[in-house]
Amino acid sequence: MKPRATVASDADRTDGPDPAGDGGGSGNGGAARSRSRASGPPASRRRGKTAGGPPARGGITRRLRLRRDRTLILMTLPAMALLLVFNYIPLLGNVVAFQDYDVYDLGISGSPFIGFDNFTRIFQDHRFWEVLLNTLVIFLTQLILFFPVPIAIALLLNTIMSARIRAWVQAIVYLPHFFSWVLVVTVFQQMFGGAGLVAQWLREHGHEGFDLMTDPGFFKFLVASQAIWKDAGWGVIVFLAALAAVNTDLYEAAAVDGAGRWRRMWHVTLPALRPVIALLLVLRVGSALNLDFEQILLQRDQVGSGASEILDTYIWWTGIKTGDFGYAAAAGVFKGLFSVAMVLGANKVAHMMGEQGVYSKK
Repeated sequence: MKPRATVASDADRTDGPDPAGDGGGSGNGGAARSRSRASGPPASRRRGKTAGGPPARGGITRRLRLRRDRTLILMTLPAMALLLVFNYIPLLGNVVAFQDYDVYDLGISGSPFIGFDNFTRIFQDHRFWEVLLNTLVIFLTQLILFFPVPIAIALLLNTIMSARIRAWVQAIVYLPHFFSWVLVVTVFQQMFGGAGLVAQWLREHGHEGFDLMTDPGFFKFLVASQAIWKDAGWGVIVFLAALAAVNTDLYEAAAVDGAGRWRRMWHVTLPALRPVIALLLVLRVGSALNLDFEQILLQRDQVGSGASEILDTYIWWTGIKTGDFGYAAAAGVFKGLFSVAMVLGANKVAHMMGEQGVYSKK
């Protein structure tokens, strides 16, 4: 009887909770915990470990994500195909920059390789460096005069309370964006040319007329004013969208603290626009050498090549028009590398100012 009682007492002791609470006993509780450890993590943790590959974020496999987003992926395929055909495949043609390219007889496959001779010709051409400097001067003039205009117009429209007036002003400012450069140059010729409306009005009132369209010293300001009239409305849309995302409670809190209209604009509106301004400024600096080819070419003969020649017109005139495609391709490669360096430099400055820029700093 004594051994039977001992067994019963041991069973009673193991059925109860572990008084030590350390889970190391040999009772049912310890056995259950041992079975739990042996069985591995729960099913919710093992959900991502399926045959579809390694688990993605949130426990969703790549196969499940592809199945979930297959409609969006199919919608983007045409745009990706166009980008591949018109942007990336033509990059293979840059091999012409390293060849003595003959477009008529030999082609790309038959033209001999000459290494960096075309780039050597570019760097030894003093005219190329003059054109590059003139391109940067015109770009800086447009950047200083053109870039603040969309911001100022967006801030002005944001203060207009009437939605109808705001829509009318935005439509009028945005309309010239759809005009071609031929029409824009023609309008400026009719206004500021030697026989334009402004010159005729001055002559009728006893003053000497002028012709801004043929003045080489005024050309860079003329180009900037044409770009402002044509494309300022396009930039206004971007900044108005950024202003629409500003929390109105910030304006109310600033007004309660006694801030006037200018204070609210300086401390609330402009800080909200800083990320957008930094991003657009980086992209604008990256296109420093991509001035409007058609705009400059239409006015090149009026003011002369000394004041109006930019890198694109110079490549067209000395490379493509004369059939020296290797020289033109080398200049294009240099232009692309220079633009990439400008983007990286401007993005670095944006990071130093605390903004994200084109890509975030890791």
